[in-house]
Amino acid sequence: PNKLGGVIALVMSIAILFLMPLLHTNQSQGLQFYPLNQILFWYMVITIILLTWIGARPIETPYILTGQILTVLYFSYYILNPIISKFWDNLLNN
Repeated sequence: PNKLGGVIALVMSIAILFLMPLLHTNQSQGLQFYPLNQILFWYMVITIILLTWIGARPIETPYILTGQILTVLYFSYYILNPIISKFWDNLLNN
């Protein structure tokens, strides 16, 4: 319902996609060696599908809260993904 918050979230969701290649510091190039990140990837796919569905719903009480929770989950992926990758790299190196 807040237009400025929506615009900021939209700009951040696009900007974070441009920053992802710069933040990629994994030792391996693919996800086949990171099983936790594979699970996190499918969590992200489901979150995007649900955000798309919520965006088509009217602005009413249950959909507003659901959209806010899914938005937090969307941005938490970009925080958790590098942390889990670093953890997995450290676990494999020791």
